[in-house]
Amino acid sequence: MIIDCHGHYTTFPQEVADYRAQQKKAVLADPSYIGEKGQIDLSDEQLRESIEQNQLRLQKERGTDLTIFSPRASWMGHHLGNAHTSRFWTEHQNDIIRRICDLFPENFAPVAQLPQSPGLSPKDLIPELERCVNEMGFIGCNLNPDTSGGSWKDVPLSDKSWYPFYEKMVELDVPAMIHVSEACNPCVTTTGSYYLAADTTAFDQFMYSDVFKDFPEIKFIIPHGGGAVPYHWGRFRGIAQDKGLGNLQERVLNNIYFDTCVYHQPGIDMLLEVIPVDNILFASEMIGAVRGIDPESGHYYDDTKRYIDNNSKLNDIDRQKIFEGNARKVFSRLKTV
Repeated sequence: MIIDCHGHYTTFPQEVADYRAQQKKAVLADPSYIGEKGQIDLSDEQLRESIEQNQLRLQKERGTDLTIFSPRASWMGHHLGNAHTSRFWTEHQNDIIRRICDLFPENFAPVAQLPQSPGLSPKDLIPELERCVNEMGFIGCNLNPDTSGGSWKDVPLSDKSWYPFYEKMVELDVPAMIHVSEACNPCVTTTGSYYLAADTTAFDQFMYSDVFKDFPEIKFIIPHGGGAVPYHWGRFRGIAQDKGLGNLQERVLNNIYFDTCVYHQPGIDMLLEVIPVDNILFASEMIGAVRGIDPESGHYYDDTKRYIDNNSKLNDIDRQKIFEGNARKVFSRLKTV
């Protein structure tokens, strides 16, 4: 079985965008706006069509079986509005993901958006995580380390204010994928510099922290191939050594995993050369940040299965771990056979 650990619902019907546009308009006029949660009226047929012509079609064409599926990351928009509007938006998004997974139970498994908002305590995220996991069968969550959208005003992931949320992650046995949302800082672009910088920053924060000492069973996924981390693994090893942090691999690799959202063969080959196979999860983020065809290969950039298949150093056991085994280890609540 081939499990894609990183998929977002980017092909939603217009009604979802209309709801968010109304919310954004209201909070622009009044930043303290609360309003009502309201409804997003979507038929099962609308949801089916949005998936069958897009993600499901590509699953079949590319030979993958299951996508671990969450709301569109760039639309989490945690820097927009306030805690009330973020909660309403998040609940709607997670409810839609659950409906899609119910419509296509063999093809998608749900991962939750969190109702983050600037200044909101991490412990206030726990109710939505519990609702999604305990009531709706979600198997993980996406965690935004920068709700400001590029200004980095939040406390680092090492801060003790995160500990109640981490305790709940361990209790529920769910991993978190580190994933920022839309950039609102004009110095960075969302899917280019911001995403990759945030991945690297989160790793760096964890490396310096006691999080994995205090929560030895916690699991995090650093997406997009780990940002700059694999490329600069020697730099991080050297920093850890200079700072008296010990062996980097022993310090972080019991708790941190990297996905394969790297969109060319040399990049995947380097990831596989540097990071142990046991810490790599197959992912494509298809219909996401990079949607075009590579003129050098004639194939879609985000057809990442092709890069794993073409790596000359992996054996069948390694590929099984990357395609399925590691995902089942990290997403232990995944029950699909």
